[in-house]
Order: sequence, then structure tokens, then C-alpha cells
Amino acid sequence: MKQRLALLGATGSIGRSCLEVLRHHPGRFDLVAVGALGRRPAELAAIVREFRPRLVAVVDPRAARELAGQLPAGTDLVSGPDALRQAVAQPDVARVVAAIVGAAGLPPVHDALALGKSVALANKESLVVAGRLLTELAAATGAAILPIDSEHVALHQALRCGRPGEVRRLVLTASGGPFLRRDPATFAAIRKEEALRHPTWSMGDKITIDSATLVNKGLELIEAHWLFGVPAGAIDVVVHPQSLVHSLVEWVDGSWIAQLSVNDMIFPIQYALAWPERWENEFPRLPLAGLGALEFLPLDEERFPAVALARAALAAGESAPAVFSAANEVAVRAFLEERIAFPAIVATVAAVLERHTPRAVADLEDALGWDAWARREAEARLAAAARSR
Repeated sequence: MKQRLALLGATGSIGRSCLEVLRHHPGRFDLVAVGALGRRPAELAAIVREFRPRLVAVVDPRAARELAGQLPAGTDLVSGPDALRQAVAQPDVARVVAAIVGAAGLPPVHDALALGKSVALANKESLVVAGRLLTELAAATGAAILPIDSEHVALHQALRCGRPGEVRRLVLTASGGPFLRRDPATFAAIRKEEALRHPTWSMGDKITIDSATLVNKGLELIEAHWLFGVPAGAIDVVVHPQSLVHSLVEWVDGSWIAQLSVNDMIFPIQYALAWPERWENEFPRLPLAGLGALEFLPLDEERFPAVALARAALAAGESAPAVFSAANEVAVRAFLEERIAFPAIVATVAAVLERHTPRAVADLEDALGWDAWARREAEARLAAAARSR
């Protein structure tokens, strides 16, 4: 029987890699619905013509108007702020690939889990903003949350080797981004073109900047806490510039289990779609004999303060990670628009967190409310800084 999918974020980097997996396994999937924010309507139209989903969901109504005349017969089109939620609500969708970047991806993830549908999750922010809510919801409905991030997929695989009580710690690997060896005294001069040149991965702009600041590792640390039920104190980060060891588990007996593969997102995506099975494929293999030395370095928290900031937010309370994530989204956008310097990204996040008093997150509306509060605070801080220049 074919697996019936909804793919949210079809035109992003994760979405494109997901479609490659579907092309590689044409007999295993039926792409029922695709969703996107609407920034690349022509690309979305080409996807629809190839895969013939029953429903296309686009957040931007202008993109929907552009798409309307390009869709094949039998494909319905919905648009607006709730369009993605309509995509996951399709009754025959069994698994949702959630690859919309940012807090915009949270409501459809929440809906999918409430309906008992498994979610292959590439949207870090969902668990960061509402980790307890989503994990409790999944437990109540029997839905599975399957990670797509390469680091969490690596941990998911390694953790199958033992019992939870036998785990000493989880170790996330970080490439260190493009500025691992750059003098921090020059960080204020970093241009966005430099920050977008990731040394080992090809990703979207926001995720690439997060990798340069290592905010992504902070988000991943919070996400790992909720995915695997491991306390923050038992989750570490180590720098591994080659990005071939995707993460590791240390066991109580001193053994390590690591997962390696070519640094291409098709591998973790296929794992998330195939779970609990493993499928053969013809993707590139990792040539072990040709790897040479694999380098592991301690995390320099003075150079990359974002990880410690995320750890503190997780310890502070449920609303604080939502504030961390939302303030970062605003600051990254400001950097990409060349309104602030590179060091101001993390400085803005820290300043907004300092103004925040953590609170419990009661429901989805509450989580989104703290996200909105942090965005307003971050924008206000950036505006005040611009006026003072």
C-alpha cells in the first residue's frame, strides 16, 4: 500500500530533497497535498504538474492567483493563513512532511498530531516553541514525531541500540559554519554573502545564517530534549567541520554509537519516510577509505554564544525557547536585509530574552502569543538601534 503524504514547504531545500526521495521510490508514495508559503509559484506549479496532488495549499493569495491558471484538472487550490492546515486535514493523508521554516509551520504540525497523523519534522521551531504541547499531544493520539534534521535522525538511529536508561549523553555535531576559524574581532564586518556560503551543506537562507551563528545548534538542543526525553544537561555540542558524523550517543559503559553518511538531506529524509523500515536506494555512498582524518573540536562559547543562550532559555521556562526562536527570526531577517551587523543577531536575541519573564505555555494560542511578543520586542529594539545611529 502506498504511503499517502502531505508535503509542506515543497519549494524549499528540504522539500526539493523530499521530492528526490519520492522520485527514487515512485511505487511507495502518493503525494496527496503540497503546501508552500508561495514565494516560488512557478516552481510549485511544476511540482504539481509532475506529482499531481489532489490539493495545493498556498499561504500567499497573490501566489495563488498566479497559480490558478497553471494547475492540471482535478487539483484543488486553497490559499490564505489557514491553507496549510487544510492540507494536513485531508482525510487520507497519513504522514505529513513539515518543512515550512519558522513558527508559521507550528499550527499545521499541531493539527496533524491532533488528528493522529505522523509528522516527519524538519521545522525546528515547532518543538522549540511548543515542545511539551506537541509531545503530549502525540502521546495522546498515538502519532509519531519523526525528525528530519540530520543530527536528530542520527540520534534517532543510534538510540535504537540500547535502552533509555543506558544513555549517558547525546552529542550534536556542528560544522562550525563559515566562520569557525575567523577572528571574532572581525565579525562586525561579515557580509551576508559570506554568511550564506556554508562550507558543507546547501540550505535555505535562514537556516544557513543560523548555522553561521550556531543558533541552529541551540534550536537543535532544545528540539532534542523534547524528541528524546533527555535533560538538557545530558545534551552536548561538539564541532565537526567535515559534517560526516551527524551526531553521537555516549552510553553508560563508555561506548559510542555514531551515524555517518554523505552530507546530503536525502538520507535523513528517506529514513523519516521509511521508518520503522529501511529501504534500499542508489544514493551516493560514503567512501570510508578516502575520508582521511575526522576532526572534532570543543565548542567555543565565546565565539558562538548562541548555544549557551538556548540552553539557558530551555532551563528558564516553557515560553523562553519560543522567545529565543522568534527573536532570532526577526534578527536574521534584519541581517539578510542588511539592517544590522552579524554580531547583532545573537545580541538581539539575548536582549529580548533579558526582557522576558518566562511563563508556562498552556495551549497553541499561548505559544503563538509568546512568539508574537518576541517579534514585537525584537523589532522595537532594532528600530531603536536604527534611530540611535
